[in-house]
Amino acid sequence: MLLDNTGLNGIRSDLGHFDESGDKVGFVRWQWEYRRATYDLKLHDRSGGQDYYLRISTRAIEGKLENPDAILEVEAVYIGRATFPHGLDYESPIPQPVLDAAKQRAQDLKKLLS
Repeated sequence: MLLDNTGLNGIRSDLGHFDESGDKVGFVRWQWEYRRATYDLKLHDRSGGQDYYLRISTRAIEGKLENPDAILEVEAVYIGRATFPHGLDYESPIPQPVLDAAKQRAQDLKKLLS
């Protein structure tokens, strides 16, 4: 599920600041290559026992990701249910408490990056 109203889409930050800010909120840069990086935040639904991931997709618009001064731009923010062994299902419904927590963490990250 795409989250369009987070205010993160289009935000720019240097890689070092993005990594540091994301870490403060609980995001981890899992997947990356020279020009793209994905930041994930794991959210657990206690009532259903499922794990969900809030994922932020970024692209380097200046430099490459091995340089902490590279400039990243957020392209998309989405959430999905974790599937075995390591996939995400973006079509399944997201419980409201998990969705609320995801939106709050996205806002927390936006404040740190702004």
